[in-house]
Amino acid sequence: MRKLLIATRRRGKLKEIKKLLGDLPAKLLSLDEVKKIPPDFDVEETGKTLEENAILKARAFGKIAGFLTLADDSGLFVGALPGKLGIKSKRYKKGTDKDRYRQLLKELKGLSLKKRSAKFVCTVALYSPKNDKLITRHGECKGFIAKKPKGKHGFGYDPVFVVQSLNKHFAELTREEKNKVSHRARAVRRIRQFLISNPNNQINTNFK
Repeated sequence: MRKLLIATRRRGKLKEIKKLLGDLPAKLLSLDEVKKIPPDFDVEETGKTLEENAILKARAFGKIAGFLTLADDSGLFVGALPGKLGIKSKRYKKGTDKDRYRQLLKELKGLSLKKRSAKFVCTVALYSPKNDKLITRHGECKGFIAKKPKGKHGFGYDPVFVVQSLNKHFAELTREEKNKVSHRARAVRRIRQFLISNPNNQINTNFK
C-alpha cells in the first residue's frame, strides 16, 4: 500500500484531510508518524501566494520523508480589510486563534453585514519526491464575518465565519457538514479525484 504524508501540525486540519482521503488505497501518515522528520522541523512560509506556500511545504517535507506528500495553505480574505489577512491570516495577530478572530471583530466593528463579505481560499499541493513532480488544486468558500462568534467546532476563524450557502458559522458545523462545503474540502476533493482518475499520471501515484 502506498504512503501519503499529510504535512500539517494542526490537529483539526489533519482530521479534516484524513476524513476526506480516508477511502484512498493508501496509508495516510501525519508528521509525527514519520521518524525522519524532526519534531521541531518547520517550513517558513515565504511565498507571496497560498500556492507558493503550499508548494514550499509539500516539497520540504516530501524530500525528507521520501514519499508522496500533501500540504496546503489557506487564508481568510476579508473585503473590508484588503491585504490584512489572506496569506497572512495566521500572522494577523500574535497569540491564539481566539486572539486573532477577536481582533478581526474589533476592526470590523460598526460595519453592516453587507460590508463584512469574506471568503476562505485554500491551495493544496501534492508532491512526489521520486520524480520531483507536483500538482496543485484550489478551493474556496464564500461568506461573511459575523458580529460575534458562535459554535464549538472547528478552529482558526471558524467561530466568526458564516457560510453563505448555509447561513451558519463554520464552528456550528460538524466535521462531516464542514467537509461538504469548506474551501479545504473542495481543494482536497479535487486532489482525490486526480489521484483516482489518473492512475498513470506524472505524479507517479498509481492509485486505482
